[in-house]
Amino acid sequence: MDYLKDYWWVVLLVLALLGCFVTINQGFIGVVTMFGKYRRIMRPGLNFKIPFLEQIFKKVSIQNRSVELEFQAVTVDQANVYFKSMLLYSVQNEQEETIQKVAFKFISDKDLMQALIRTVEGSIRAFVSTKRQAEVLNVRRDIVENVKEQVDVALEGWGYHLQDLQINDITFDEAIITSMSKVVASNNLKAAAENEGQALLITKTKAAEAEGNAIKIAAEAERLAAQLRGQGVALFREEVAKGMSQAATEMKQANLDTNVILFSMWVEAIKNFAEYGKGNVIFLDGGSDGMEKTMKQIMAMQQLESKK
Repeated sequence: MDYLKDYWWVVLLVLALLGCFVTINQGFIGVVTMFGKYRRIMRPGLNFKIPFLEQIFKKVSIQNRSVELEFQAVTVDQANVYFKSMLLYSVQNEQEETIQKVAFKFISDKDLMQALIRTVEGSIRAFVSTKRQAEVLNVRRDIVENVKEQVDVALEGWGYHLQDLQINDITFDEAIITSMSKVVASNNLKAAAENEGQALLITKTKAAEAEGNAIKIAAEAERLAAQLRGQGVALFREEVAKGMSQAATEMKQANLDTNVILFSMWVEAIKNFAEYGKGNVIFLDGGSDGMEKTMKQIMAMQQLESKK
């Protein structure tokens, strides 16, 4: 015991030496005060401090932090909008001035969270209050950009920076959601009816065009066929006339009666009627009187043509 009494100062010296060193974990910066007044900061790793005089006031995290927000806003047409969002923020930088702001602006992290959440909510509510209910879903990006622009200014004064704001969910009252669903359904039905009408119109138009083209093709074919038939009849008559003229010339040279030609034509006509009649009833006077009457009519027509 006497031995320990003689070396008590050694024990105190060892304790004092041990108290001169402090360790700051990675991702944190230590804020040192002396007699209650800010003195300096300590970087991550092993640091030296004056024992019994310097105190670690706070360890400031420089890592990214996130917080989830749920709040309500009202549009200009008095519709309730419910937001669920995620806020990502961090210390602005590792400079001593910035760390000093972070350490002394708020009493605790709880107060910082409260101020940060209320600032973001107020910014979003102010923006939404200028929009109509139908516009809210289409301005999600505008809301984020507006909040970042306004909140960043306030956070810079606190030593923080807003990394990201994500609006994960936007909902309305049940009555509004039901009415919006009906509007979407009616718009879909309208679009479907318009598409169906357009398809039917295209089908009808194409069918009419096809029918018109078919009629044109058939008419053109009929015209060509009629033209060819006419040309055939004309060529036939021309050849018949040439044949009859040649036959008549030869019969005159042989001192024969040309009426034989008419007689043969009459016989051929009767034969043709019988061959191609296909059951149709054709009345002809097949007697000699009828033949003589027909011959006279043909001869009269020839004489009339020769006088012309």
